[in-house]
Amino acid sequence: MIETKTEQIIVLDLGHRPYQEVWDLQKEMQAKRINTEIEDTLILVEHEPVYTLGKNADENHLLQNRDESVGVFQIERGGDITFHGPGQLVGYPILDLSNYKKSVSWYMRTLEQVTIDVLDEIGIEAKRSEGLTGVWVGDEKIAAQGVRISRWVTMHGFALNVNTDLSFYDGIIP
Repeated sequence: MIETKTEQIIVLDLGHRPYQEVWDLQKEMQAKRINTEIEDTLILVEHEPVYTLGKNADENHLLQNRDESVGVFQIERGGDITFHGPGQLVGYPILDLSNYKKSVSWYMRTLEQVTIDVLDEIGIEAKRSEGLTGVWVGDEKIAAQGVRISRWVTMHGFALNVNTDLSFYDGIIP
């Protein structure tokens, strides 16, 4: 684990970790941030293959049986279903939006813009797609996002496909 302190945000690079472990860590850190026990933190991680269903998920969008090899988690973030797995950079910001702007839409657009800016730094032209959440390269989605905010403190976040086996998306209707 690498811990880096910038001016405002601590970055925890957890490497490769199981989804359940990091989900539990997010919940613990969100509670601590609400109680001002920790600073704003960005968790970076790569997971084994899992599908996560947000609170608005349609179970019919999971095309595989639950007993197959890819884990399935019902979680408290917004949105439908998505995939996390090897070759994907997943970021979980634990931020107190009271220190930035108390606006869910501002936060979602800011997550998108940060992703677009990072991709631009490495020569990839990315954009938003009108009416959709996430980041796109041409007509292909390169980054998904879904969040939970409690007392203006965030958890969950974004998933950026870097070198991801996209065949896992055949198991869902994202």
